[in-house]
Amino acid sequence: MIEKQDLLIEIGTEELPPKALLRLANAFASEVLAGLADNQLTHGESQRYATPRRLALLVSDLVAAQPDREDLRRGPSVAAAYHADGSPTRAAEGFARSCGIDVGDLETVETRNGSCLACRIREQGKATAVLLPKIIETALSRLPIPKRMRWGAGHVEFARPLHWVVLLFGSATVEASILGVATGNTTLGHRFHHPHAIPVARPRDYPDCLEQHGHVIAGYEKRREQIKAQAIGIAEQCGGHALIDPDLLDEVTSLVEWPIVFSGSFDSAFLELPREVLIATMQDHQKYFPVTDASGNLLPLFIAVSNIDSPAPDVVRTGNERVIRPRLADAAFFWRRDCEQPLARHINGLQQIVFQQALGTLHDKTQRVVKLVTCIADQLAIDPAPARRAGELAKCDLLTEMVGEFPELQGVMGRYYAQRDGEPGEVAAALDEQYMPRFAGDRLPQTTTGRVLSIADKLDTLIGVFAIGQAPTGDRDPFALRRAALGTLRIMIECDLDLDLEKLLVHTAAGFAEPVNASRMITSVFDFMMERLRHYYLDSGINIHIFEAVLALRPTQPLDFHHRIQAVTGFCRLPEADSLATANKRISNILKQAAPGILDAVDRSLLREQAEQRLAAAVDEVGRRVLPMLEKKDYGNALTELAGLRESVDVFFDDVMVMCDDESLKNNRLALLRDLRGLFMQTADISRLQG
Repeated sequence: MIEKQDLLIEIGTEELPPKALLRLANAFASEVLAGLADNQLTHGESQRYATPRRLALLVSDLVAAQPDREDLRRGPSVAAAYHADGSPTRAAEGFARSCGIDVGDLETVETRNGSCLACRIREQGKATAVLLPKIIETALSRLPIPKRMRWGAGHVEFARPLHWVVLLFGSATVEASILGVATGNTTLGHRFHHPHAIPVARPRDYPDCLEQHGHVIAGYEKRREQIKAQAIGIAEQCGGHALIDPDLLDEVTSLVEWPIVFSGSFDSAFLELPREVLIATMQDHQKYFPVTDASGNLLPLFIAVSNIDSPAPDVVRTGNERVIRPRLADAAFFWRRDCEQPLARHINGLQQIVFQQALGTLHDKTQRVVKLVTCIADQLAIDPAPARRAGELAKCDLLTEMVGEFPELQGVMGRYYAQRDGEPGEVAAALDEQYMPRFAGDRLPQTTTGRVLSIADKLDTLIGVFAIGQAPTGDRDPFALRRAALGTLRIMIECDLDLDLEKLLVHTAAGFAEPVNASRMITSVFDFMMERLRHYYLDSGINIHIFEAVLALRPTQPLDFHHRIQAVTGFCRLPEADSLATANKRISNILKQAAPGILDAVDRSLLREQAEQRLAAAVDEVGRRVLPMLEKKDYGNALTELAGLRESVDVFFDDVMVMCDDESLKNNRLALLRDLRGLFMQTADISRLQG
């Protein structure tokens, strides 16, 4: 019977970066489990744990050793292994010597090439305890740590200094050194409530042992749910609803080992500040959860989480209230100062702010964007004035004191200040919407002006950054160009904006002055954006061949591209789709191989076979119905009509020899196939559907 034991690994450290804790915990568990798999160490279920001061993994029913291995080493053929008198050749002797046995102990095996000598080598599996230290150190070296640090006089590097390592296999401690720290069977409890060693008798005792004796809830999800439930409950007791941002909840969970949730309050006079300012102060600066009433209006309350179960909770509450007061007072001061002058007064100040050294100042970018929004408005046949005004004010809030303190409120504060200045509502909204979508899945601009400004701003950045040689490479994308490209495409498609992307890129490039040679980047940026579009459709479940079928025609209008994608997707559901896709691929191959000489138009007098006459008539008839649809970009109905050609096409290929000896007949038949394929090619290259 195979011996199995539970395994516990705990890496004890200084406080780990809270925003990286969950990622590190998941990566550590994944890498260790991968190491066990690589070493053929099978096991049962696993559970990872993570607190600010520890990464841990509990693996159940881990085998005590690798399975024994048996390798069959093949040597020379029997014919080459023995002389005519039956004595072994030097080849046989050398092979036996390399195996550490006598020639007589070798066995003969049959292969496809005949009989050969072979040796079975049996290797005993290594003990799990022997393999674990290397598996763990390899896992730690592969963690996604942006910046590693050293401590003490050694050269060991990790996210934070290591203080202890628990390595238990069953009830036995696996003695080793992990990143210079000796392993043991004792963990440490809460830094303040129980800063003492806690022995762990068995791996399965680990979470309960820490919670009961060490004031530490090791389970990340358990702490998170406890914080969330308590925050919701306390807010309800106060007559409100806790505004729980998932990212903040994760961050707070990563900051505490023994969460104590409580409420606090602040002066209601601060509610006169913009909602986003209050939320940013509470969430980003103080790590508090705001509280709203039933209508979603902020209340002068907050929910905080402490890592200490204080005997004087009122003192803790008062301390937090005292800390947030000056934060809010500063925000109120910035708000008053910024409101003393109109937003437009900052336009000239943009000349002092560098956008990018080679691309000029924010004032230069503003001027380019204003020109570009005019081109976009012209394509959409709308009044360009609101978008031009929004473009002029777009970056002005970057010079306000509020955005200087809260950079994450760029755009948001521009909207508030523009509203106070009496700017048109759509202009004010556009100042916020220019940054949308801010992240994957984020909402899109709701106003036409906001959509136009957002597209212009993103295209200017894309062309400009490409032109100075800073295009994304691998995982490196400091200007977030992938997000800008996808955001632009989403706005055009999901907001039904019939814009020609290629023409807009031409206009964008023309806005850059020498020595920036932006025009040479138009094709590169277009192709880059099409690659983003590929991911957009693949993520939404569109088959790659459908995307390639449309891309083959290189439509330059993303909305038109989308309509073609929808049409081809619908076409693929038709029973005629496979046959017609195959026929189109066959036609494509025939036309590629055909010599010059295809007639400009089909000559009816040269249609000899009934099948080709029937196909020509069908192409003419369907073509008359389809062309008006294609002019209206009604691709779906056009392809449905074209599906009706299937029978005529099948009969044609069954009965007609296209590449016949008669040149005139051959070229006429090629012309017919060209016309047939041309009807499909006005929507997509459906031959690509065959892969």
